[in-house]
Amino acid sequence: MAHSSGDCADVHVNMAHHMKERFVIGSRGSKLALWQAGWVKARLAELRPDAEVHIEIIKTSGDVMRDVPLAIIGGQGVFTKELEEALLAGRIDIAVHSLKDLPTIIPEGLAITAITEREDARDALVLRAGVTTAIAADGGDQPSVRDLPTGAVVGTSSPRRLAQLKYLRPDLTIKDLRGNVDTRLRKLDGGDYQAIILASAGLRRLGLGHRISAAIPTTEMLPAVGQGALGIEIRAADAETKALVVQLDHEPTRAACTAERALLRTLGGGCQVPIAAHAVVADARMHLSGLVAGLSGDTVIRDAVEGEANDAVGLGRTLAGRLRERGAVSLLSGLVN
Repeated sequence: MAHSSGDCADVHVNMAHHMKERFVIGSRGSKLALWQAGWVKARLAELRPDAEVHIEIIKTSGDVMRDVPLAIIGGQGVFTKELEEALLAGRIDIAVHSLKDLPTIIPEGLAITAITEREDARDALVLRAGVTTAIAADGGDQPSVRDLPTGAVVGTSSPRRLAQLKYLRPDLTIKDLRGNVDTRLRKLDGGDYQAIILASAGLRRLGLGHRISAAIPTTEMLPAVGQGALGIEIRAADAETKALVVQLDHEPTRAACTAERALLRTLGGGCQVPIAAHAVVADARMHLSGLVAGLSGDTVIRDAVEGEANDAVGLGRTLAGRLRERGAVSLLSGLVN
């Protein structure tokens, strides 16, 4: 008996010896991307204090071609492709993405192992100092897109936000706005715009929540698919990294985002087509709202479905079908041609 327990001990030592001691996280170099990667690094360090977790910055085509409109660079995958290539090549073990940037079809050999608990998914209205007071003086408790001065100049580079803004307020002047969060805020404060629209989640994560003049209700502006959640991607066959990363998965957020991504995938839209969706999970039930818009903002087709949260993909497909029946196909094909 003593002999066999010795064998077991040897096996145990060998297994411990083969445990991965270093994990490399790939991240874009923007302040927000590095905050997100740093947050994941801190969580993983808590789970595996014995391992070294390192962040490697990877430049994506979206970062390099900062001044080129996203539609021209190619839209979907522009902030994620190089990270996925680094994963497949074994240069990194983990890629941390804003889930809304991640195409709905993942390359062969990779997997989204965790979707983290969602921050505020709503879009944020950020006003220039003088504009805020003009609205507050109007007696409204909280500024809203509806209260912006006639013809106000609003900055956004998102076709989804642009279409919904134009639908709500056809009189607004909408100007393209690119760059990271700091750059966008600087352009607003410098007087180029009276208001800009950003994701609430990014502002909060960067400690800039005080810049949010109002979170835009989802009834007025539906967020991007996956907005506010992080997607953590690894090589599908990397069992040890998977065992670690899967602990960061947040089930209700995963269900909500799975439904939203199923809707987007079924409609076949990239991030340059105005498609929006937002799912809310409570008591194992899910409410999913979705929208397809014409770029001009003249037409917005919006609908919602409700069902069991564990039927996330089914709900996404069902809602996509309903939007198609109501005319989304012609909008989508009109944008593609």
